[in-house]
Amino acid sequence: MNNSIFFLGTGGDSIVVGKQLRASGGIIFKFGSTLFHVDPGPGALVRAKQFDMNLRELTAILVSHNHLNHSADANAVISATTYSGIDKRGVLICDEETIHGSSEEKGAISNYHKGLVERFIAMKHGMRIGINNINIMATYAKHTSTSIGFKFYAEKFVVSYTSDTEYCKELVEDHKDSDVIVINCKYPSGLIQKGHLNSEDVVKFLQKTKPKLAILTHFGIKMLDADPIYEAREIQKKTTTQVISARDGMVVNPVSYAASLKQKKLSSF
Repeated sequence: MNNSIFFLGTGGDSIVVGKQLRASGGIIFKFGSTLFHVDPGPGALVRAKQFDMNLRELTAILVSHNHLNHSADANAVISATTYSGIDKRGVLICDEETIHGSSEEKGAISNYHKGLVERFIAMKHGMRIGINNINIMATYAKHTSTSIGFKFYAEKFVVSYTSDTEYCKELVEDHKDSDVIVINCKYPSGLIQKGHLNSEDVVKFLQKTKPKLAILTHFGIKMLDADPIYEAREIQKKTTTQVISARDGMVVNPVSYAASLKQKKLSSF
């Protein structure tokens, strides 16, 4: 598949990830020959092998924030992609704390592994970068002080990833024109934790952003107990968006949901 969103894991809290009730290898976004590995958490190498993904083909590795279930295997993926620097290649894109650390935490990326890639970039909310024919914007994420999400502008569609975040107006603004949004929805309706979304938040978010497709992922144990498929169906009933629950190893073709393709079909009549 030329364009795909490939889920190497859908686990989202310490219980789910610690027991590997759901995998935690991150997500691979493939746009033509350009591959982005986003948030390679614990087991990313193992899950890539399990699902027959060749990490040598990666164009860039992206980390949204400096938490274990988003960054634990980032160094390992860099090493696998570059053969520990024998083939120095690829781009590393992270929030500031993951790259540089902070007064409270060390950055997840070691100095050694920063030297294995062609370049590394610390991104802040609103920054943009172009890689091959894909433009990437760092979106707002209300989680840690430097957290970001990612928005990918391809030729025929726009795909975005919220990462971990609370619901807020900045989140809505940054994701409004996306065809497909991958949403970290840790909790079902009724459960609230600072820095995270629940199903009720997702309903409000989708009512305002109106993508063609929303994919829920990054599930906590309470979300698994509630059943993510049920939660996705309930969210879809209250919005105009198709909503699905991701599963480990799932592949989605974003072209099927591209607004530009539908416009071209309409204009051809």
